[in-house]
Amino acid sequence: MKRLTPCYSRSGCGCNYHLAGLLDTIDALYTKYNTFLLENGYGPKYDLGDARMFVIEGMAKVRKVIEENRKRKLTKHKKLPNNTIIEIDHCSPLEILKLQKNLMRIAEGEGIGFVYGKGKHKPEIQKLYEELEECGTRLMEYKECFEIMGKDRNSYSKTDLEATFMRMKEDHMMNGQLKPAYNVQIAVENYFIIHGYVSNDRTDYNTLIPVLEKHRNAFGDTLEAVTADSGYCSEKNLLYLKENEIRSYIKLQDHEKRKTRAYKEDIGKHSNMTYAVFEDEHYYICHDGRELRHIRTESKEQDGYTQTVEVYGCADCSGCEHKSKCLYRYNAEKNPDRNKVMKINERWEELKEESNANIQSEEGILKRQTRSIQTEGHFGDIKENENFRRFNYRSEEKVYKEFMLYAIGRNIIKYHRFLHDEIEKYEGKKEQKTA
Repeated sequence: MKRLTPCYSRSGCGCNYHLAGLLDTIDALYTKYNTFLLENGYGPKYDLGDARMFVIEGMAKVRKVIEENRKRKLTKHKKLPNNTIIEIDHCSPLEILKLQKNLMRIAEGEGIGFVYGKGKHKPEIQKLYEELEECGTRLMEYKECFEIMGKDRNSYSKTDLEATFMRMKEDHMMNGQLKPAYNVQIAVENYFIIHGYVSNDRTDYNTLIPVLEKHRNAFGDTLEAVTADSGYCSEKNLLYLKENEIRSYIKLQDHEKRKTRAYKEDIGKHSNMTYAVFEDEHYYICHDGRELRHIRTESKEQDGYTQTVEVYGCADCSGCEHKSKCLYRYNAEKNPDRNKVMKINERWEELKEESNANIQSEEGILKRQTRSIQTEGHFGDIKENENFRRFNYRSEEKVYKEFMLYAIGRNIIKYHRFLHDEIEKYEGKKEQKTA
């Protein structure tokens, strides 16, 4: 992932933790409102029923995560990640406005006047009205923040609404500081930058397909292979490459881990089990010789993409001496009757094995060497040698234009060096001649 920051830094908006606190406050105000009507008998008098707070999807999960975070903070454990999203669209400030109108109607009917200034004693109905006013205003601000962010981000900069806060490799204060930044991608062929792509996505997963689509629109279906690091390895990306007949030389996320003896000897992994077929039924045989039969098929849809997972399980693991090694986090005291269950995304596994075989080939090794020299070399020059670390313009469109002008200049320099034989096409490591 390549990130360059704008030349400014301000705080961003949007946090489910604080939004959950606000919604809890609003919930308490609803209770206070109903109690106020009941104690004073205003409900029947003004034909007002009990008010019910709008339903918030995701609140229960967020409250659970917040509570676990608080417990872990007391015991000095690492905090849990809060990736739960509250559906802000269901939070309606108009509902709060209705309560305020009801209170104003009661105040006019009872002849209660609102007072302001020092030394004035506010009536109870005015205090409740102002508390609702404050919460409604804050809720509107949250809705505006979430509208700006969209569903693909959880932060933005107030000085550049399209920039996202990201952790940078340069951390002078050594405290994991966040800075508003853009994720810059380049496509390189024979030292030349042929494409550039700027996004506010913090990860590289979602940037590969837009770059390839851009290449197709510019040059047609001329792409034969794609080489990238493990940050681009996802089922969606590998499936796109296969469907478009593009060879994948993308490094797997567990590429280095696969080389270790611990990985190869892990009896709990399905890749280390025996795969068998009997009368069109697929199943696995574990280290103890027991069969793990197919139980069900699960599907999960995310961003218009459907993942299919096959679930396999052993009917009875009792008496197996390998349970502690085979079952993940197995505790014989808490759950002695637990059986082995594993979920396998067969399409994902097939795509990974195909890409892994490609990068292990001679051509794949050469392409990975070329990528590390040419693509990473560009960013090394840009950041370290030329000290270009910050953009001078704001908004994604202007940042893209600024970077592409810079890329054109780099291409001209590369072309000049080619003409004067200062660089040549990389064709692999050359053997050193011995004297």
